Amino acid sequence: MAALNALLGEMCDIVGDEMEQATQALLEADLELAEQVISDHDQLTERSARAEEMAFELLALQAPVAGDLRSVVGGFQLVAEVDRMGALALHVAKVARRRHPFQVLPEEVAGYFVEMGRLAVELAQSAHNVLESQSYQDALALMDDDDAMDDLHRHLFTVMMDREWQHGVAAAVDVTLLGRYYERFADHAVSIARRVVFQATGKTPEQLDEVS
Repeated sequence: MAALNALLGEMCDIVGDEMEQATQALLEADLELAEQVISDHDQLTERSARAEEMAFELLALQAPVAGDLRSVVGGFQLVAEVDRMGALALHVAKVARRRHPFQVLPEEVAGYFVEMGRLAVELAQSAHNVLESQSYQDALALMDDDDAMDDLHRHLFTVMMDREWQHGVAAAVDVTLLGRYYERFADHAVSIARRVVFQATGKTPEQLDEVS
């Protein structure tokens, strides 16, 4: 299980790097960097397949029970969560590529995406740390860190709904989709934290709140 969690942590590093580079490509209309994110995505796919194989081997050969079985089954779910994070970073890079050579983001919202990109990278790193430590306290802290991303996502809509928005429907659609990609990236990091809480304690975060 330690080896599987280490591999999952490595995958979190990869998706964090993907989102960091995709955000830079988005903000700078950098086609070469967007293409690099897209072409390098195969390394995540390869590690996902390896992680699933490791989980199957643990399930078939070790015949885990109780807490160990919970961890192995959770491993399959964790692979899927990290995969989705990578897919969302890929979506950001593809938007940057599709709109090149034009800037995707109007100046009014660019700063939001600078901060959302930073938070996404931090959440990916926190997910790695949680997988490594298997600490439910760290996992609960990661869940709280998601609030800042939710706030930014809500504020984006206030900018687009303002009467002074002059960038048309296409730009509004791009900003809406991109905001959703970052929000979902953060949501999957939170899902990783929730699964670690369950693996470590046998309880959901809500059940832990009831006990405390």
